[in-house]
Amino acid sequence: MFRGLRHRGRTLAIVALALGLAGQAGSAAVAAPKAAIVVDAETGKILYSDQADASRHPASLTKMMTLYMLFTSINSGRMSSRTQIAMSPHCAAQPPTKLGLKPGQTIRARDAILALVTKSANDVACAVGEHISGTESAFAQAMTAKARQLGMTRTVFRNASGLPDPAQVTTARDMAILGKALQDDFPRSFKYFDTKSFRYDGKTYTNHNKLLGRVDGVDGIKTGYTRASGFNLVCSANRGGRELIAVVLGGNTGRARDQRMTELLEEYLPPERKRWRLFRRR
Repeated sequence: MFRGLRHRGRTLAIVALALGLAGQAGSAAVAAPKAAIVVDAETGKILYSDQADASRHPASLTKMMTLYMLFTSINSGRMSSRTQIAMSPHCAAQPPTKLGLKPGQTIRARDAILALVTKSANDVACAVGEHISGTESAFAQAMTAKARQLGMTRTVFRNASGLPDPAQVTTARDMAILGKALQDDFPRSFKYFDTKSFRYDGKTYTNHNKLLGRVDGVDGIKTGYTRASGFNLVCSANRGGRELIAVVLGGNTGRARDQRMTELLEEYLPPERKRWRLFRRR
């Protein structure tokens, strides 16, 4: 799970993060007080925890698992970054946010990745699920099975996008596990999460993660929002030799969520490096 730990060794870090969990997800979460966790990505040590095991709705954080499944298909050779993914009527009918592709149109896998990372496109997430598993419901079952393998014992997925479903639940701890799994299992693909903007079909879409480029060291990964979930954010940050995965769920506003995340990162990261300007004497 952590840099330098692979295969069986890596699972020890997952266990460290997942220790103390009991029971399985199933009850619907309610939108409600914030939940948060900060994890040292190297050691798995929990640096901060507030309702980290409380059931919450993931909203578009769900797309982190959709991307995990897509990266897996590409790495295994079943797909490539140039694979064309078709848009079905079902997926085209998903509500915004979306790219607005018509039924029968296709999108390259690479563009699909960027659309999920930046625009958080619901139609594209659905199409990815159908391409990989045949139906979105089958894909959601595969997502949940993968979550269990990763140690996410309190997460259930019901669709590929995170659109509202009372049975689609997670926890801050489980989202931290998923964020670190993406980082460790797909180090090259993880760099997509640092994409600040994406241009497609003549339009430019900016990343919803406003901390990119604003908080020193932040290099991903995903935001989410529904009325039931509140404002969610998973962040990866690397500064001064310390790597963190931090999660905030249930913010009242995007600004409040971002402020809380910034506070947590600044508390547990080394001080920001000062940038000195060199002036030429005349």
